[in-house]
Amino acid sequence: MNGDWLTRGRDGRLSVHLPSHDAVLCRAERWPGGPWDAPRRVGGDQKLHPVLAVGQGADHYAHLVSWRPTAAGEAGLVHSTHYRPRLAALDWNPIGHPDKKGDRTGTPAVAVDAQGRAHVLVRTKGGGVSMLAQKEKGGWEPWRNLEGGEVHDGLAAVTGESGLVEVYAAAPGGLLHWRQEAPGAVPVLAEERETGVLPGTLYALATSAGRTTLFYTDDSGDLCAWRPGGGPAVLLPSAGPGPVTAVCCELDGHDCTLLAQRSAAGRVAFAAYPTEDEPAGAWWSESGPQLPLDARVFLATDSEGRVVAATLSPSTGRLLLTRRKEEPGLALQAWREV
Repeated sequence: MNGDWLTRGRDGRLSVHLPSHDAVLCRAERWPGGPWDAPRRVGGDQKLHPVLAVGQGADHYAHLVSWRPTAAGEAGLVHSTHYRPRLAALDWNPIGHPDKKGDRTGTPAVAVDAQGRAHVLVRTKGGGVSMLAQKEKGGWEPWRNLEGGEVHDGLAAVTGESGLVEVYAAAPGGLLHWRQEAPGAVPVLAEERETGVLPGTLYALATSAGRTTLFYTDDSGDLCAWRPGGGPAVLLPSAGPGPVTAVCCELDGHDCTLLAQRSAAGRVAFAAYPTEDEPAGAWWSESGPQLPLDARVFLATDSEGRVVAATLSPSTGRLLLTRRKEEPGLALQAWREV
């Protein structure tokens, strides 16, 4: 999975999307903070590959992208929009292939701009990055090949507070950063940064007006933060091998960035620090039960602004969730399966 698979709808309900065999399933709260519905298939009856990218815009609509088999050894991308958690999502709509045809080329990423247009980004067979964007009045623009080459799978797409789309990718020896110069424009390669980076560990977050922060693990095992225009900053040793997730939130009256990651011991590790103030330092604190190897962690805020943490294992379908208590610090409720 790639992107914000734990989302909050316009009605305040939380929902999750997950790939399951040849389908994508959704679960949602019956009301904000209430019990959860059983999993249900979204997007119709098309058979899909077990891959999913999710992006959400300011309108709280969830955009889903997956690969579907089209012929022997070939696949194509499909897109669906889920307007509200407890309503049916639109049927899967074929949106093509970055190389016109062929097999899967990488895990897609999705970002949604201020106008509600989905931008689908995916690695090409040749190791570049290609983008497909929705038109404002319906339909799709043609595929656009962005500069860059030899990128690794695992793109990170994010929409800044400006409403403009930014994209990060890992490549041999460093990181690449693209950004839109204006609404609807094709993102341009704005910066290349030499640094050691482990592929598959990128996560991007809008952290202030005009700036986004990329979190990644370097080749020495440290979790780093990078904002284009400056140098990477080491935060703390990575808690585990996979990517982190992050959310901006208020903790005891301070604007903080909260990080979460599945630790090497199999539990969820949390760390918080003042947003964009990496020298202030951070440290991990583990919580919850031991999780399967494929469990993914994500953070969000609920309808009351409280931090919510969730873990989801595609192999088991188990969804575990906790919320911050209404008391000082980062005290969490007991983890529960929903």
